[in-house]
Amino acid sequence: QVQLVESGGGLVQSGGSLRLSCAVSGFTSGYYAIGWFRTAPGKEREGVSCIASSDGRIYYADSVKGRFIISRDSATNTVYLQMNSLEPEDTGRYHCGADTLGYGCPSSIPRYNYWGQGTQVTVSS
Repeated sequence: QVQLVESGGGLVQSGGSLRLSCAVSGFTSGYYAIGWFRTAPGKEREGVSCIASSDGRIYYADSVKGRFIISRDSATNTVYLQMNSLEPEDTGRYHCGADTLGYGCPSSIPRYNYWGQGTQVTVSS
């Protein structure tokens, strides 16, 4: 059973940084993609970033380009999201999701078949 565990959220002032971690366990072979998503109060879940082990491609939402960096440690099966220059608009619950059936980064949220419990990020102005 694949499990995803997020950590690293917290309260930070505008302009600050946080690094989120998504520890992946139970995945024994093949390719998978890990995506980071966030859900702000009153808004739908949106994709933030994705990294695929199959082709190494990385995706960023326009709203975070130049500020967030996604990376993967293959030795520990952990995916990181380094978030810099945080803004109040980045506030939300951040989840990581895994697509273990496809190739590359999925184009839609329903393709992610495993999810973590999420970690809260709050950016104060």
